Amino acid sequence: MPWQSSGGGGNDWRGGQSNPWGGRRPPSSRPPGGSPDFEAAIRRFQQALRRWLPGGGGKAGLALVGIVFLLIWAATGIYQVRPNEQGVVLRFGKWVYTTGPGLHWHLPWPIESALTPAVTDINRVDIGFSTGLPRSARTARQLEEGLMLTGDENIVDVAFTVFWQIKDAGKFLFNIEPPQTVTVKAVAESVMREIIGKTPIQDALTAGRNRIEKEATRKIQDVLDGYDAGIFVREVKLEKVDPPAEVIDAFREVQAAAADRERFRNEAERYANKIIPEARGRAAQMRQQAEAYREQVIARAEGQAARFLSVYEQYRQAKDITRKRMYLETMEEILDGMSKVLIDRQAGGSGVVPYLALPELHNRGKGGQPIVSPAASSKGSGGRQ
Repeated sequence: MPWQSSGGGGNDWRGGQSNPWGGRRPPSSRPPGGSPDFEAAIRRFQQALRRWLPGGGGKAGLALVGIVFLLIWAATGIYQVRPNEQGVVLRFGKWVYTTGPGLHWHLPWPIESALTPAVTDINRVDIGFSTGLPRSARTARQLEEGLMLTGDENIVDVAFTVFWQIKDAGKFLFNIEPPQTVTVKAVAESVMREIIGKTPIQDALTAGRNRIEKEATRKIQDVLDGYDAGIFVREVKLEKVDPPAEVIDAFREVQAAAADRERFRNEAERYANKIIPEARGRAAQMRQQAEAYREQVIARAEGQAARFLSVYEQYRQAKDITRKRMYLETMEEILDGMSKVLIDRQAGGSGVVPYLALPELHNRGKGGQPIVSPAASSKGSGGRQ
């Protein structure tokens, strides 16, 4: 038959090594034992590679493959540092240099690698409390962190926050043990205990808070710089400084009494500052008035004495004339403004004179006081000199 072997073996396609088309069955990739034939797989890969490479897989093709592989490997060393980051290049795990923002290249892995931590982010460490949680939800560790002894041997419950950022990424990653936040927290707690231990409780609760914050910021920075930690401490903020919860009510009553005492003292000082200047002003005014009165009295007395001496000198020289002039001046001063008119009957007439409006006019000018005619008064007064 046509599909039988010409060698006369008599093996058909069902039981022999031949198939109906006269070919042999392909060799199995698995040997009779069932394990994979790695050598056959490698041969097939080599044949496929020769077909793909130019020149049938010669030396030129292998060199080209090597060059492409090297270029791809070298390209893995390109890395980018963002504006808020610093690049830390490691060579076999050792820090060798730091790069700034931009596109950089280092030797590809496994020789070198790069870390890019963010250095502009503001980090915070809370001590004595947890952000967003109520005071009653604090853990035992937080309660222990917050209790501190003051300089006058009182206990206060302190909660504060440290704000910090990375100043040098290389020092930050390799000079202090990770997690670095633990180191920052331990340093901050130690420094705060030292400062509170030198501060009286009243100062810590009231006016000394600002000083404590500034001093804590400076000392924490000094300690971290001593560690060469590459950390910049921006600020320390006291969240609260209170007596322990067991005695806080009584302590607040004491504080209220102290505040009342201070308020009363301020009110008394304000009243004294108001009254004392007024009293001093009145005293100065009375003193000035007294001095002015004294000067007035002295000047008047001196004037009267000078006038008396002047009159006496005139009297001594002309006694009659001076006496008469003094009499007339005195009578003029006494009778000035009187409204009555005295007529001497011995001068003649019936004693009735026509009405004249002169006295009324004179009264209006003199305020209604009587007028005496000097001529009539001199005759009518007779011998009253």
